[in-house]
Amino acid sequence: MTNRRGLLIILSSPSGAGKSTLSRRVLEDDPDVIFSVSATTRAPRKGEVDGREYYFKSREEFEALVANDGMLEHAEVFGNFYGSPSAPVEAAIEAGKDVLFDVDWQGGEQIGNSTLKDAVVSIFILPPSIVALESRLMSRGQDSADVVASRMAQSRSEISHWAEYDYVLVNDDLERAESDLRAILTAERLRLDRNPALVPFVESLNDEFEGRK
Repeated sequence: MTNRRGLLIILSSPSGAGKSTLSRRVLEDDPDVIFSVSATTRAPRKGEVDGREYYFKSREEFEALVANDGMLEHAEVFGNFYGSPSAPVEAAIEAGKDVLFDVDWQGGEQIGNSTLKDAVVSIFILPPSIVALESRLMSRGQDSADVVASRMAQSRSEISHWAEYDYVLVNDDLERAESDLRAILTAERLRLDRNPALVPFVESLNDEFEGRK
């Protein structure tokens, strides 16, 4: 059936659990899933385009959006604001597109309490073990030992919120985790309350029954 209302897919995990890899795979292979473009008050970097990497806003514009309920979630990071504008997300889900959010538990909580909460599907990704999580962070070769230690400390706080999500996946095998993630999306897309086109379809079936009398 068509005319499905889109989903707001919240994907959260501690750093190193595979959230970004899973997000990238879904976005590359599923044309019905788009990534939520955030807004920020930081200046654009070389090569960045407004509306592609970020919606670049002045501090006054950003604060006005927050004051007028124009942000699904927002936070201040190192002196700059970041957040998810509600207007493009709402337009996307009304057009039947699923919007993927790569956010922490705080961002997920804000979106889950927003005016679009009925469209939310929240998924938390857990590592197979803390040893494996630390090993993944170290194997990246991108961070110093101090940064890895900081990320590990933050991971404990992130993991403590696992039970607040609709679904929890243990990423002990990337292919299986991806398959499970896709199964969740398929099931959620087929839910009766997300498919209003079924009502006139069933009515047409009843009309066929009447025509057979």
